[in-house]
Amino acid sequence: MAFGVWDYVVFIITLIISAGIGVYARFSGGRQKTNQEYLLANRSMPIWPVSFSLMASFMSAVTLLGVSNENYQFGTQFVVINISYGLATPICAYLFLPVFYNMGVTSAYEYLEKRFGLLTRLVASISYTIQMVLYMGIALFAPALAMETVTGIKMNYAIILIGGVCSFYSIIGGLKAVLLTDVFQSILMFAAVLTVGISGLVYAGSFSEIFRVADEGGRLQLWNFDPDPTVRHTWFTLVIGGMGTYLSLYGVSQAQVQRLVSVKTLKNAQLSLWWQWPILSALSLTTSFSGLVIYWYYRTCDPFLAGRINSRDQNMPMYIMDALNNYPGIAGLFVAGIFSACLSTVSTALNSLSAITLEDYFKNIYSAIKKKPYEPSVRDSALISKILATCYGVICILVAFLTQNLGGVLQASLTIFGVVGGPLLGVFTLGMFTKIANQWGVIVGHIVGMGIAMWSQFGKPRPPAPLLDFSIEDCSAFEGFKYNSTFLNEGITVGTSEDVEPTYFYLYRVSYMYAVVLGFLFTLIVGYVTSYILYWTKLQNMHKIYVKGSVNEINVNLFVPPLARLYKKHNDDKRVVR
Repeated sequence: MAFGVWDYVVFIITLIISAGIGVYARFSGGRQKTNQEYLLANRSMPIWPVSFSLMASFMSAVTLLGVSNENYQFGTQFVVINISYGLATPICAYLFLPVFYNMGVTSAYEYLEKRFGLLTRLVASISYTIQMVLYMGIALFAPALAMETVTGIKMNYAIILIGGVCSFYSIIGGLKAVLLTDVFQSILMFAAVLTVGISGLVYAGSFSEIFRVADEGGRLQLWNFDPDPTVRHTWFTLVIGGMGTYLSLYGVSQAQVQRLVSVKTLKNAQLSLWWQWPILSALSLTTSFSGLVIYWYYRTCDPFLAGRINSRDQNMPMYIMDALNNYPGIAGLFVAGIFSACLSTVSTALNSLSAITLEDYFKNIYSAIKKKPYEPSVRDSALISKILATCYGVICILVAFLTQNLGGVLQASLTIFGVVGGPLLGVFTLGMFTKIANQWGVIVGHIVGMGIAMWSQFGKPRPPAPLLDFSIEDCSAFEGFKYNSTFLNEGITVGTSEDVEPTYFYLYRVSYMYAVVLGFLFTLIVGYVTSYILYWTKLQNMHKIYVKGSVNEINVNLFVPPLARLYKKHNDDKRVVR
């Protein structure tokens, strides 16, 4: 098996196109000379590029490799998470989004300074920075796994190559390049998973054959309604935890807010959010089916047990090389799709991190030291953003080298989103949905919420995930077979969780999908109670929610639309009384 000439041709062409879009964005329009264009695309983007970009930044290479492996390794129960996306979309579109859009923010955390104060803004920004830096490492590591399997390029070199290309077009082209490139890369992502799905149908002969084998192997799991929070995937964990993850990403995350405020009107921003949902679910379901195809193909010779790969996250690229290596260009197309999924995610992170570093850190630190506002020239401001994006690109590559010690990429990424995203969602919810929340109350809540979420997900010892059965009864058709004895020495169990759960601390057995829920609930409850105590003991007031110069009038722009309308009526009544 080898990466052929046509595979390299296809792969290189996709790299040239991605880089070319960055060059086009650099030399078209305003030529990325202002932060308004570099970070927000002049707030003039149409709906479709934003919709595809919203999907692409969420469905990274982590998802393509991780979701297919999830269905191969644990069964199809994970597909239920798509329901949570539909339930959470209207909450993001009609409650959170209008607040950010109407304020015209560059950094989503500008809101927190207006609502609570500068310290809250900095705490939230730092949390987001940590989250995205860690996630960038995982997002870059995932396609490196694929490239190592398919091309033979060593993982470390693959990480440097992917990170370098991504940083190049993100830095020179800004948000406009990221959005336009995401459309092209979304097409490649669909092409990659459809290649797996269609080839599987050709080999198996029909959908029924693939599903029959999946059923025999215990992979068809869809109706687990067990309310026990320690069960890894059920309707409860996936719908509730999935909604929490979606809200934290599409409701209050800098990466997505920055995209949504780049369109011309609030209505268009809401439509972009609605359209990305079916695109997201279509790719998710297609990727899930590809996992069943891979199981059908390897039903008698699991590549990991056979010693042919080092991680089951390499199952999909291994399938490409085994099943489709005789078709020139197919492996190149697949690697291009996985590569593109990574590029869209990392470019999003680089752009959003440069935005909040300039807006939340640099300007505020300068003002604190110099005792005056930081007012750079338009060109200097854009240049600083590009330098910051470059620095984060280097950091991304370094973190990716450390990511090799993590387990499955899907669970690792969702855990990071939950541990940080849940508390941040709680902070914004306290600000937009309650009037009594104040700065020290939400900071205490945020610290407690993140601490509990991290404790639940990173505390040890914790039980291994219960895997389904795998077979190596017939590997005669595959080359490179050698029994992988490390599998039995890693403490991985095959079977149900009931045999091991009683020996572990309860909190460590809670499903990773509830990390976001724990972080959100503890932040919300502790933040509200602490705010209430501080307010009534006169240790903290609510001055931030009032319109400057009018003590009795509430600043309605700081609240979700239903509350804003209610408080607007309150303000009107106050004026009538006076």
